[in-house]
Amino acid sequence: MSGKRICIAASILAAVFSATGAAQQYGLPAMVRGVGIDQNLNAQLPLELTFRDETGQTVRLGQYFRQKPVVLALVYYECPMLCDMVLNGLTHSMEQISLNLGTDFDVVTVSFNPHETWQLAAAKKANYVEKYQRQGATQGWHFLTGQEDNIKKLADTAGFHYKYDPITKQYAHASGIMIITPEGKISRYFYGIDYKSKDLRLGLVEASQDKIGNFADQVLLFCFHYDPMTGKYGLVIANVTRVLATASVLALGGMIFFFLRRERHDNHGRPV
Repeated sequence: MSGKRICIAASILAAVFSATGAAQQYGLPAMVRGVGIDQNLNAQLPLELTFRDETGQTVRLGQYFRQKPVVLALVYYECPMLCDMVLNGLTHSMEQISLNLGTDFDVVTVSFNPHETWQLAAAKKANYVEKYQRQGATQGWHFLTGQEDNIKKLADTAGFHYKYDPITKQYAHASGIMIITPEGKISRYFYGIDYKSKDLRLGLVEASQDKIGNFADQVLLFCFHYDPMTGKYGLVIANVTRVLATASVLALGGMIFFFLRRERHDNHGRPV
């Protein structure tokens, strides 16, 4: 098996163990041992870190965290397969929701390969802006590169653990995206390469503290609860029961009011 295929297989194996974190990987091959994602919910990202954007300009991470929630994707641009699958999955999910990139939320993609250039980032951005095909993507989707120490600080804070293999000259890494609040705190983790549009939308609405979305989203957030073990939103039966009970009471009350009013109307019109 070629080195490239070995790396791809190792990356996929690491992706399978994304949700378990780096602490529960006994028995895995040495190449992927320690690779995974730990959930550091509510951790504050180091917004003072500097990177280089897709135009070659030095930028501060904090400038992307202002009034909107942010999707954070840690990938590397020359990854042979898995990273493109992450970005493709994110793009597909964003296409399925009415929230708009650049208006309602931003995406920050950071390469964890310190040797990659801003020219690579620019090419990757052009590709995904074209795929997304909505206005605002150019302003709202950012592709960054950086120095190793800054990348490591960001990845460690996010609980994202990866490993470089000098033989194949590739990285073994997990797959997933993170939802970050406008203040730069980690709100949600979604694992794998396929992100349900419902989960992405609810995660963004929740991270925004109800500044985006609509009333229907608030109802869904009441009925669905984020499960950190699976990285998904699941139905909360107790809350659904409350909603149905409330709806039943309101419906019954409405019927009683209708019949009472009708009876009064009939009595009023009846001759004495």
